[in-house]
Amino acid sequence: MKTITVKTFLLTLTVLLTTGCQMGYLVKSGYNQMKLLGSRTPLDEALQSSQLTEEEKRKLRLAQEARHFAESVLHLTPTKNYTSYVQLDRPYVTYVVSAAPRWELKHHEWSYPLVGKMPYKGYFNEADAKTEEQELQKEELDTYLRGVSAYSTLGWFKDPILSSMLRYDDYDLVNTIIHETVHATLYIKHAADFNEQLATFMGHKGAEKFYEKKEGANSVTLKAVQLENADAKIFSEFISQEIKSLEKWYQELAENSRNEDARQTRINQIQQKFKAEILPKLKTDVYKTFPNIALNNARLLVYKTYMQDLSDFEALYKKVDEDFKKFIEKCKSLESSKNPSEDLKNLR
Repeated sequence: MKTITVKTFLLTLTVLLTTGCQMGYLVKSGYNQMKLLGSRTPLDEALQSSQLTEEEKRKLRLAQEARHFAESVLHLTPTKNYTSYVQLDRPYVTYVVSAAPRWELKHHEWSYPLVGKMPYKGYFNEADAKTEEQELQKEELDTYLRGVSAYSTLGWFKDPILSSMLRYDDYDLVNTIIHETVHATLYIKHAADFNEQLATFMGHKGAEKFYEKKEGANSVTLKAVQLENADAKIFSEFISQEIKSLEKWYQELAENSRNEDARQTRINQIQQKFKAEILPKLKTDVYKTFPNIALNNARLLVYKTYMQDLSDFEALYKKVDEDFKKFIEKCKSLESSKNPSEDLKNLR
C-alpha cells in the first residue's frame, strides 16, 4: 500500500488555504482525498492480488491500454494517472449534487480554489451529499444527486483506477479513462460546460479509434461503439434543442403565470417527445430510461454540461482532418479565453 507523501500533503493544504470560503467542506474533502491517495496500490501489485478476480484484472489491463492510447495516439498529456489501484468500501467514489432555480435554466454554482466556479459539489460521504441537497431544496431550488464512479484531480495528483470503475463495461471504461485524461490535459477555469463537453467528445471519438486500432475495422465491438456514438449524437442534438426551447419558455412566462403543475407538464413534454420521435431512431439502449427519469432543471443542466452542442467540436475535428494532435492544440489555444464555448466557433 502506498503511503501519502509530504509533497502531496503540503500541496493539498496549499489548495485548501487559498480560499476562506467553504473551509470546513474543503478541509474534510482534502482529508478524504489524502486518505484515498494513501490507500493506492501499485498496479503491478494489484494484478498479483488474490483479492481481485481475473475479470477485474483484465479490466485493469484494459485501462492501461486505454491510458497508453490516450497519450500516444490522441496526444493527451502523459501522466502517472491510472498506474495504481484503490479498492473502495462503497459503490461510488463520490456523490455529486447539482442545483438550479426552478424558473430559470441557470446553474447554481460553487466557487473552488484553482478551478473556479463549478456547477456541482462533490462529497465522499453520501449522507453529507443528501444533507447538502436538502439545504438547497429549502432555497426553492431543483436538485439532482448522483453517485460518481470516477473523477479527475486535473493533474494535481496521480489518480488511481478505482474499484467503482471496474463495474463499467469495456467501452465505458475506455471512454472514461480518455475523458478524465482530457481533464488532465486541458481544464479552463470557470468553464465547466466547455471542459466537460470537450472530454465527452474526446471520450466518444477516442474510444471508437481505440477499438478500431485494437480489433480492426470489422470488429463487433467497434460496431457497437459506433452505434452508441451515433445514438449519443442524436440525443445531443435533441437535448440541445429542447433545452433552448425550455429556456425560451421560461423567459416568456409571466411571473404571475408561474405554476408548478404547468412547469412539470412542460418538462414532461420533453420526455414524451423523446419517446415518440427519438427513441424509435436509436439503435442501442443507452438512453432508453430517459422517458421515465425524474427530470427537472438541475438534471437537464447536467445534460447541457456534458452533451449540449457537441457539433462545434465535431466541426473543428473535421477541419483539422481528424488529426487529434492538431485538434488538442486548437483547443489549448482557448486556454485564456473568457468564453471558450463561443470562441470555439471561430476555430471551426
